Formats: sequence, C-alpha cells, structure tokens
Amino acid sequence: MRKRPLCWLVALLAFVHTGQVCAAKSDEGAAPERKIMVMLRLPPAHLRSGPGYAGGYGEDASRGGRLRIAGRIARQHGLALLDNWPMPALGIECFIMTVPSAGSVDQAVAEIEKDPAVAWSEPVALYNGMATSNEPDDPLFAVQPGAKQWPLAQLQRSLTGRNVTVAVIDSGIDTRQPDLAGQILLARNFAPGANASENHGTAVAGVIAARANNHVGIAGVAPDARILALRACVQKRDDTVCDSFSLAKAIQFAIERKAPVINLSLSGPPGKLLSVLLRKGIDNGAAVVAAYDGQTPDGGFPASLSGVIAVSDKTATGRSASIFYAPGQDIPAPQPGGRWTLVNGSSFSAAHVSGLMALLRQQRRTGAPLVGALAGGGRIDICATFGATACQAQARTN
Repeated sequence: MRKRPLCWLVALLAFVHTGQVCAAKSDEGAAPERKIMVMLRLPPAHLRSGPGYAGGYGEDASRGGRLRIAGRIARQHGLALLDNWPMPALGIECFIMTVPSAGSVDQAVAEIEKDPAVAWSEPVALYNGMATSNEPDDPLFAVQPGAKQWPLAQLQRSLTGRNVTVAVIDSGIDTRQPDLAGQILLARNFAPGANASENHGTAVAGVIAARANNHVGIAGVAPDARILALRACVQKRDDTVCDSFSLAKAIQFAIERKAPVINLSLSGPPGKLLSVLLRKGIDNGAAVVAAYDGQTPDGGFPASLSGVIAVSDKTATGRSASIFYAPGQDIPAPQPGGRWTLVNGSSFSAAHVSGLMALLRQQRRTGAPLVGALAGGGRIDICATFGATACQAQARTN
C-alpha cells in the first residue's frame, strides 16, 4: 500500500513528458466488461488537433491537471487508471479505468457521474462484426451478387468513387492483398496489440473498393475510392470483436479526417459516447453505414441510431420499412495473404452500400439519399438513386 503514491507520481511524470497514462501490467489485460470510460471536459482553447491527429496532446497545458483529476477519481473509487484519449471533436478526454472484480461496474459508473469534474461515464461495451461462418467449396464465383442485382458495370463507366474516402472501422486490413494494393489511403491501429491483417476488415474493404481491371479477384462497388483503414476490432478465431473505447478513437479520427463515408460493419449495445460521436459525424455531413442485426429487436447499435443507414442481408426484417437491403450471401471477397473466399452476413451488405454512397459522393450529390422500394428502406432502386444514366443502365440489365 505504501508504494501506491509513488506509482501515481511516476505516472504523472510520465504523462507530462509523453502524454500517456502508465498502468500496472496486471490491469492491462483486464476483461473489457470490467472497464469503464470516464469523460473529462477539455478546455477548447488549449487543444487544437489537425487532420493528421492520431494521438498525443500537442501543447495542452492542462493535460497534467486532467490526469490528476482522473487519478483522484480512480483512487476515491478504488479503480485502476489504464488509458486515455482526447476527443476534441466532442470537447472531452476519455479515461479508461478498471473496476475490481469485487465491485459493481454499474455502481461505479453511477458514483463517478456524481463528480462535478466528470461529463459522463459509461461501461466499455463489446461489438461484433456481422458476418456468418461458412466454408465454401469454391473460393470465388464468376459473377458477384452485387453486379447481378445492380448494373454496376454500366454505372462504373462514369462513377467509380474517384477522390472519395471511405473510413472502414473494422479489424485489420491486408494492405498488400492484390485487390487492395494501392487502395489504402492511410492505416491506423486503435485496437489493443500490434496491427494485423485480418479476415473481416480485409473482406469489407474489398467489397467497397477492390481494384478493377487488375486480372485478379473482384471489383469493388467503388473501385477508385480510397480506404481509411482504421483498425478498432480484433479477430478472435472466427469472430471479430471490438470495444467501445477502440471504436470511439477510430470514429474520432474519421471525423477529424472529414471522411465522407464511414462504414461500421458491426453491432452491439448502444452507448452515449459512440452515439454523440456518430451524431457529430452525421451533422458534419458524413454518411454513416452500419450492419443490421436481425437477432435483436431494434437491429442493434449503431444501426438503430437515427440518421445511420442501416443495411441488412435479408429482405424480411422487423423494421423492413426503414432498413435497406443489399447483397450479403455468397459474396466473393479478398482475404489476407493473397486469397479470396465467399463471405456471408450483413457486414458485407453494409459494405455494398458504403460503396454506393461513395459513388453518390463522386456524383456530388452530398445530401442525396438512397432510394428504396419502401419508405426509407427496402431494395435499393439504383435508377431512382443515381438518376437518368443509371436508369438507362438498369434498363439494359433487366
């Protein structure tokens, strides 16, 4: 117990020099369900981050003060301070703390929110990529379902997503995969551990923007779009898992980079921090596309958030009038290591729609909505969405 004050002094000194929180190694691997996020307000005049911001504090003179406040809160509630990340778009800094196994996470959040220095607090939540498992006999079909359902070949004669950036917030993307080489504008890792090339993120990025006319693999819906590869999720065997802190850091980065399209092929519980961040992005003009979870009554979050474009791989859903449908079964997609396979799930339906949104942005129809067969959803009407050129192309394919 006598060593505790010294640890906090060392932490404070390290923070002043590096802008990072040091944490005991025994706490770094704490289960996500025992972690909470504590939001402290940033003084707007002291923190100015440019488009290249991906961590660090610049010359923020109050950073030591915020760490002292976070340290005080942790000590008062018997918590361990693990990590921190400034989010200037929201005027807050997020601190991660671990609740001991004997304590209640919900009670810790409720008690901490009484502190006048705290904007709000919430548990760290987990999110999953919306892919379903399959083991296809053939790694690639000759005809992509999206190209069969939509007149992509004709549409891409004039619209390819050129000069449009799509932020893919997902697991790691293989930037050397033949279908993605040269398609990645920038890659950042916001997830725990070293960056990695992983299946889910690589497949999602490929559906959106795989290279066309390169004699291998597939062609993305928007083959000339460029990908912001923001790793916020980790592949665990056949599953893709993210937590709300990693997602928040990646979303913050996408907003600061002014990405016109943000793809979230994942689903989980609603959270205030993610909701506020996504609302900020939508208000700034970004099209946020998310995978719909048919196993939950509201479709899961962030698909359930107002203003988010929710996409399903099935036409029959509980909220079919407000959910868009896009191909999501037997989708050829790139995999790490120069491979291709078939993937299933609304993760890849969302990726198709993010590609369409990139085409719309190239068409300079920033506020133009997708048009579906139903009010605010259903099968996407390419003709009504893209106008006369697409109508002629669609007529030739019907």
